[in-house]
Amino acid sequence: MVRASGIIKLAVLVLAFLLAVFVAFQLLEINMDFGALTSTKHVRYKCGLSKTCPNGHFSFKLASGAATVVGPRMCLEDKLLMSSVRNNVGRGINIALVNEVAPLITFLKEIQDGTIVMMASFDDVYTKLNDEAKHLISDLGSSVINTLGFRDSWIFVGGKGIRTKSPFEQHIKNNKETNKYDGWPEVLEMEGCVPQRAD
Repeated sequence: MVRASGIIKLAVLVLAFLLAVFVAFQLLEINMDFGALTSTKHVRYKCGLSKTCPNGHFSFKLASGAATVVGPRMCLEDKLLMSSVRNNVGRGINIALVNEVAPLITFLKEIQDGTIVMMASFDDVYTKLNDEAKHLISDLGSSVINTLGFRDSWIFVGGKGIRTKSPFEQHIKNNKETNKYDGWPEVLEMEGCVPQRAD
């Protein structure tokens, strides 16, 4: 009987260790390649997209933050622009500009025409914005920015000089009945191909 309980304790410890390793890999955004274990070969596209983008398009992938624990991630053309691992994300709106410009309303006003703008929420966006900031983000192609609420999840890819609303936007309302995390909705992820500027 003592030997059986010892084996059970060992099995529980091994399972707990494997679970901890799995969670650590997920939080650190480390992709493990198990290709050697399977007979099918996995083709990797830029930013981990499910398919390649056509010529004349940029590949992108972004995800909103999860609660106050895991920050958003932004990748463009296989370059990780923002993530918790890079330690360059914070609460509120996280913005990556393909063409660098430089603090929020002044920053948004100085974006040059043709610049691709990627935004992802982390914790709360709603309390960080005034009407002018919302108007400037709407001008970048957002159709959701004026309806964002406290702790909503939101991701967006737009551009300065866009003449229509962007098709690259997702939004989940903070709702205590449907939230995946305690007090926060689930993570949003989006990938796609943005046309390059034609001069």
